[in-house]
Amino acid sequence: MTQSGTPGKNILFLMTDQHRADTLGAYGNPLAHTPVLDELAATGTRFDRWYTPTAICTPARASLLTGQAPFRHKLLANHERNVGYLEDLAEDQFTFSHALREKGYNCGLIGKWHVGTRRTAADYGFDGPELPGWHNPVDHPDYLAHLDEHGLPPYRISDRIRGTLPNGGPGNLLAARLHQPVEATFEHYLATRAIEKLEQYAADSREREQPFFLALHFFGPHLPYILPDEYFDLVDPADVELPRSIAETFHGKPPVQRNYSAHWTFDTMPIETTRKLIAVYWGYVALIDRQIGRVMEAMERLGLTDDTAVFFTCDHGEFTGSHRLHDKGPAMYEDIYRTPGLLRVPGAPGGVVRNEFVSLLDCTATILELAGVDPEPAVDSRSLLPLVRGEETDWAEDIVCEFHGHHFPYPQRMLREDRYKLVVNPDSVNELYDLRIDPDELQNVHDHPEMAGVRSRMTRRLYDLLRERGDNFYHWMTSMYDVGEVGHDPTLSGLDESTYRP
Repeated sequence: MTQSGTPGKNILFLMTDQHRADTLGAYGNPLAHTPVLDELAATGTRFDRWYTPTAICTPARASLLTGQAPFRHKLLANHERNVGYLEDLAEDQFTFSHALREKGYNCGLIGKWHVGTRRTAADYGFDGPELPGWHNPVDHPDYLAHLDEHGLPPYRISDRIRGTLPNGGPGNLLAARLHQPVEATFEHYLATRAIEKLEQYAADSREREQPFFLALHFFGPHLPYILPDEYFDLVDPADVELPRSIAETFHGKPPVQRNYSAHWTFDTMPIETTRKLIAVYWGYVALIDRQIGRVMEAMERLGLTDDTAVFFTCDHGEFTGSHRLHDKGPAMYEDIYRTPGLLRVPGAPGGVVRNEFVSLLDCTATILELAGVDPEPAVDSRSLLPLVRGEETDWAEDIVCEFHGHHFPYPQRMLREDRYKLVVNPDSVNELYDLRIDPDELQNVHDHPEMAGVRSRMTRRLYDLLRERGDNFYHWMTSMYDVGEVGHDPTLSGLDESTYRP
């Protein structure tokens, strides 16, 4: 691997799970309690069109680690709902962590891993306690030792919020009241361990001029939202404005969306419960913001602020009642694909806002460039540093996202451009949304006669982009949709290429 001689910068990578962009004050929420992240936005760069490559934890996190789109790294599903996909990355897979280790970096990861099952974060060169699972592992020995050391009470919950299943039983747990002080929460514990690691790395930096990469990955605000009183009741539900897409009828939409709404038992809960869930979700974000604040204060105390680039983002978004849905799943709405993305780099201007379509994937090349490592192996990633520096740069005017399933296999591809979004669902109806007049994506206009030109143009554009990337999802599109003339044999037989040559 080619490496430049540029000395690497320290990097703090703050990541949450299942986090909506509209929960932050910096993204326009007037009820947000997020002063720390809002300050990061004010002193760094806020990306207003930051997308996840796929709205599911493991594939998105594998894309961050590798700089490759999910179809390329092939880790396509969460272990907990895997129905036959790969469980781990290939043995020879490039990862930025190994590249940073080769460059001499300390590498740490505190919190959620969720990138495969057989190999842990330590196998990829990260220091830190192994914390497996998709949500706070409150029975983990290191966490229990932390509670015991500080004389803190154990995990206990009440006031559970959940819908009702068809058999009358309780549905998925969505939220609950936590009977622990803030200091006993798993979020406080994670921040404490991150601060301890920062102190260790700061000493190494002083003694050996060794740079560091430290990731702090919170398990929240992923549902269920389990919070102590201070945050469970922080936001008054009466002040919550419901998302307009709660008026979703699913008319003209893929039937899977209505089924998914039933899975989450949305219609079995009164609207007041939905308001409370949103309020508690915002409280969860506030709790995490406070813990990030403790880490940022430690960085200042240790004299690291001026030498450390800080990222904040998440793996994907969350519905929280939008489109009468919860969690994430087979519906490529903005709620779960557009996410927060903040980046502050020492020496770069503050208060920058960028509107280019960027991706969680682009973090990989950015991390490598900050470290002085050739970002070329991150084939689907592009460094964000020119945008952070406020430069005008040639950037794609659209973005492709993908999905392969969660509770069941469900392949989808999405093309998002300035005004329109196209979603291709091979087993169902396709979707086209005019986000200028319908930002809540309530009306699928894919088959409207007046949209024929847009539909045709975007279908061909998606087809060409998939072919360029090597994503074989394009293959069957030739026989199902009008993609225009092609210069290749769509049967992939290689037996009759001459028929298709222009």
